[in-house]
Amino acid sequence: MTKVSWSRLLAGWLVLAACVASAHDADILYTQVRRAGPGAAEVRQVVTLTAASLGLLIPADADGDGTVSQADLDLRRAALEVGVWDAMPLTAGGQPCTRTSHAALVRRTFVELSATYACPEGALRQRYPLLSVLPEGYRVILGSVTEGEFPGALFADAAQPSLSIPGPGEAAPSAVGGFAGWVGLGMRHIFEGVDHLAFLLAVLLVGGGLKRVLLLVTSFTVAHSLTLGATALGWLVLDGERTRWVEAAIAASIIYVAVENLVLREHRHRALITFLFGLVHGFGFASVLAGYGLGDSVAKGLVGFNLGVELGQALVVIVLLPPLRMIQRRPSVHRGVVRVLSVCILAAGGYWMVERALG
Repeated sequence: MTKVSWSRLLAGWLVLAACVASAHDADILYTQVRRAGPGAAEVRQVVTLTAASLGLLIPADADGDGTVSQADLDLRRAALEVGVWDAMPLTAGGQPCTRTSHAALVRRTFVELSATYACPEGALRQRYPLLSVLPEGYRVILGSVTEGEFPGALFADAAQPSLSIPGPGEAAPSAVGGFAGWVGLGMRHIFEGVDHLAFLLAVLLVGGGLKRVLLLVTSFTVAHSLTLGATALGWLVLDGERTRWVEAAIAASIIYVAVENLVLREHRHRALITFLFGLVHGFGFASVLAGYGLGDSVAKGLVGFNLGVELGQALVVIVLLPPLRMIQRRPSVHRGVVRVLSVCILAAGGYWMVERALG
């Protein structure tokens, strides 16, 4: 096969990879479970999730107008019992709890489901068979067990679809085991993080020597490490609303770099742009890390997760760089690849921007 044929084959592979990319962020069901008081039989639970996630569990849009309203939830009360609450059985001391009431409310950007149980004494545990209905990657995140207390989040996913719920004053163990577990989590997030990969590809597309690539990757690494560390250590705080806008800002960074690739001939300030947007991506990494819960492993979790992110990022660059360098040797092919990939990345960024901004 000739060099031209190889270049065109690699170009086609890169175009296909970018155009089929979709958002990486698995949706989250956030839950709080707590007893009404020490030793009390009454247990209260609140679950928040997006309307889109609820729509995967039950036909939530009762009137078919494309949105989920309070009237829709009222009409779907029976479906909520079967599709949500029966699919999240709660036990105490190994004995089933009895659900005594439940309600559903439409909030501005999410749906809030609540239920009250009568439970025997003993440690609380909940299973989540509903995860088998949801797409791969969905998680149930357990939040605070008492008002004003956040002992470190636990999560359930398809591989581990149940949670032991700590009682008041009990520290929740880290959801990730060992330093290697945190490193693996960071690498997994990069490999599954299509938006971060799209940004990295957009940054590297315009070419340059090894020194320039190292400068770009280093600026991104330093920047996201700063904001990831500051957030994980509690110096900066991200709540649900801020996290949503961080995700929208990440999409905006992808749009900006893709547009630059299409309209600019020179990219003299690309390292600075990469650094500034790296700060935003660091907040995105921090929101993922917070979702898994650091518990008492702040230093180990932060260092391990960040190292995993860097290793994953380095592997991606190692894979991307050779084909990109080969394509750059053919200016006409390179120009076409930059245009097509940048348009695909721009379209993906625009979709993510709208999806995240609207919640």
